[in-house]
Amino acid sequence: MHPNSAFGLVRSLASARRRAEDGDGRVLRAIEDAAGRWFLADMDAPVRWEPSGADFLSPVLTEAVLMAEVLPGEEFAGWLGRYLPGLGDRRLFEPAVVADSSDGQTAHLHGLNLSRAWALRRLAAHVPAARDLLLDTARRHAEPELSEVSGSHYMVEHWLAAYALLYLDEDL
Repeated sequence: MHPNSAFGLVRSLASARRRAEDGDGRVLRAIEDAAGRWFLADMDAPVRWEPSGADFLSPVLTEAVLMAEVLPGEEFAGWLGRYLPGLGDRRLFEPAVVADSSDGQTAHLHGLNLSRAWALRRLAAHVPAARDLLLDTARRHAEPELSEVSGSHYMVEHWLAAYALLYLDEDL
């Protein structure tokens, strides 16, 4: 099991927004309410806990992406300053090293790098002052992992394409 409530909510936003445009805003309101209840008061994200060694989603960056999507610009900037006062912490900016791609747990770090790349790219649109740094860091996380999507070990390639698509597709 790989729980990440923020990821589930952020991946549901596009559909919820389409429904809201068609007159049914209940799902969108539920997502926005849940994001506020679960994450709005969060401060000083535990960046030091990443990587865990088995995560393929960055809990810290995924939460930041969700809040960037549900909070207005200035409110998000204030929240991000409290949540990630060390946005440039090297632990988030250095790609995780995968020692053994055949190991079912450490292989997840390939996905962590791609999901971080996706998150950093998404955040770049919301943090203009750090845009270039975030995009460069996203590229450094993604480039070595894209070659793992196909032709690598089964423990990696049977799921890694999902995160590659998130990174590569501007609309996801």
